[in-house]
Amino acid sequence: MIQVMGEALIDIIVSTEGEVDSVVGGGPLNTARTIARLGHEVEFIGGISQDAFGRRIQRLLEADGVKQAIVRLLPEPSTLAIASLDETGAATYRFMTDNTAASSVSVDMALDALNVNARAIHIGTLALVLTPLTDAVCAVTNALGADQILMVDPNARPSVMADSRIFDETVKHVLNRANIIKVSGDDLAFMSPSVDSHRAAQDLHNQTGAIVLFTDGAQALNVFVGGAKEIVAVPPVEVVDTVGAGDSFSGGFLAFWAQNDYVQSDLASMEKVLAATEFGIKVAGLTCQRAGAQPPFAHEL
Repeated sequence: MIQVMGEALIDIIVSTEGEVDSVVGGGPLNTARTIARLGHEVEFIGGISQDAFGRRIQRLLEADGVKQAIVRLLPEPSTLAIASLDETGAATYRFMTDNTAASSVSVDMALDALNVNARAIHIGTLALVLTPLTDAVCAVTNALGADQILMVDPNARPSVMADSRIFDETVKHVLNRANIIKVSGDDLAFMSPSVDSHRAAQDLHNQTGAIVLFTDGAQALNVFVGGAKEIVAVPPVEVVDTVGAGDSFSGGFLAFWAQNDYVQSDLASMEKVLAATEFGIKVAGLTCQRAGAQPPFAHEL
């Protein structure tokens, strides 16, 4: 079983023509849905509101088979994100987060939800910057068992993370424990603005000792394991939009890890990490061919 910790929200998607649609979103929630759709047991550690949006989020989780580790719905309103798409389908985000359900998960709530038997824990995106959720993230990180795998996706959102001491401190805390770090070119440009992205990815691997999976859109993916580096090609696809692509890559990677009964010690194997990476790329490619964050089901692979 895998647990995913972070935000559930509603994406208000604005096209280049100004047309508006809405989908259930949140990077961690998308990752959890991917894992469930690929046929693996997954629990979501996140705050979901009692309001209409929250009930919509809950219905989607139930439909995809994601279990709620925090069972009760919260009185705070749902978190909203406005995703503006450009001509390539890439999205930029603005958030309405203050005093919302996603940010309101306390330390006690998170620790009660943490399953000591989970094979892996995935943490990322707004969980690294919203309080008191960040305190809960640090508490969960500290409480992980020695054999539990921690995967971290900073999934940088400059509109809420720029010049944030909380983000800097939380990222430092979780990266010190991380076994796998998934970063995009945008993440690295935000976190290390004066360093070339490839150099920054290498530095991140050297500093943490964790596996680093450096994704860069349609460009080749760089994999760092045990001081070695391999490059994995990304097959071209017809992109509808990129919403949820990185999240579904992470979900695909962890689903492959679970499917093959790999454990933490297997992270030292470049061969196994590359196989999981290639599977994640395939999952992300299918997601990019659909509007909104709609990861594939196992039978579609």
